[in-house]
Amino acid sequence: MKVRVYNKAGELVGPLESAEVVKSETEWKRQLTRKQYEVARGKGTEAPFCGLLLDNKRDGVYACVCCRLPLFSSSSKFNSDTGWPSFFQPVASENVVTEDDRSYGMRRTEILCTRCACHLGHVFNDGPKPTGLRFCVNSESLVFVDKADLATLADPAAG
Repeated sequence: MKVRVYNKAGELVGPLESAEVVKSETEWKRQLTRKQYEVARGKGTEAPFCGLLLDNKRDGVYACVCCRLPLFSSSSKFNSDTGWPSFFQPVASENVVTEDDRSYGMRRTEILCTRCACHLGHVFNDGPKPTGLRFCVNSESLVFVDKADLATLADPAAG
């Protein structure tokens, strides 16, 4: 698969080839907290207005809690008043995939991490310009990396 990643200088580069991250359920449970596992691997949803990243206003990138693939930039974050961190676009279209979700008698579009299939949340068509999209994401599915530390997300292939 092709994804965009940060290089050692903290610049978004690519798309570059990246291997899929596959782990056993036991390995995921060892790596993640119970709540992270329930949301990220079990396709759960955290309670609204409770996520630790909801009110985060720092400059940086939100990466996948499972594989640390960069997913959303703070520059695309907005207050949607829904109770979950919301973004109008991903950091790179290659880094997220969507699937039809018909659970709970609803029809929604689920968003997942391209590299490890971590459940992130859902995307809706009620966001702000320029995309009109609202990527509604669980805090439990993300880790925040400050702009000054983007090199920590460097993929060895990115140089």
